[in-house]
Amino acid sequence: MTSIGTGYDLSVSTYSPDGRVFQVEYAQKAVDNSGTAIGLRVKDGVVLAVEKIKHSRLLVPHSNRRIMTAGKHIGIASAGWMSDTRHLVKRVREESRSYTDVYKTKVPAHIIAERLAMYVQAYTLYSSVRPFGVSTLLACTDAKGPQLYMIEPSGYYVGYRGCAVGKGKQVAKTEIEKLDLDNMTVREAVKEAARIIYSAHDDTKDKLFELELSWVCKESNDLHVHVPQDVYDDAVQHAERSLNDDEDDNEMDDDEDL
Repeated sequence: MTSIGTGYDLSVSTYSPDGRVFQVEYAQKAVDNSGTAIGLRVKDGVVLAVEKIKHSRLLVPHSNRRIMTAGKHIGIASAGWMSDTRHLVKRVREESRSYTDVYKTKVPAHIIAERLAMYVQAYTLYSSVRPFGVSTLLACTDAKGPQLYMIEPSGYYVGYRGCAVGKGKQVAKTEIEKLDLDNMTVREAVKEAARIIYSAHDDTKDKLFELELSWVCKESNDLHVHVPQDVYDDAVQHAERSLNDDEDDNEMDDDEDL
């Protein structure tokens, strides 16, 4: 607790004199200390990718996934507290089921994003609760095509063509901005997403990590699923080759400087 926050960060319902809500900022810090998660919206679908940090070699592979299915056509990737993510995924499932029961059709992307954002924002209003320490990337398809939204711990949400959250978000955003997303297919996006996650990973701080990849697209019949194993393997090989090529280029530059 910094001196400027003393006395003003005891409750989420209290503003500081300069208009800040410190507990929301602390929740955002939990997101920034988590593994990187990115989303890419391309011409025929949405791809989600996550750098899941492995804190032990004893963990079962593919367990405790950070990319979850919240509806047949809805996928959620997260950065932050996993327990909070599971709670929000459960909420999205309930909202999606409720909308379908009433209107007899699947919930549009902007509706489910708005409802989730309103729910998250409600936890920044009362002193008896704390903000959710997680940012969620919501991938969905509807009548307007593929959609991608990001919901922050404050409840702020916005649609993106490409976005990143987590500790490697700055590196990931720089790489995403170089992509021609409007003319890219999901298979190309999967390879680029894997490459970006590998580029954003910091070996000096986190040695072990597991890559998660999912998509919602025409190839998956507009259902959110994890990518097939052969597509996953090709993406990992592409990412590793790109990483090795970058390292070789850096070594050649160092040699030329000498």
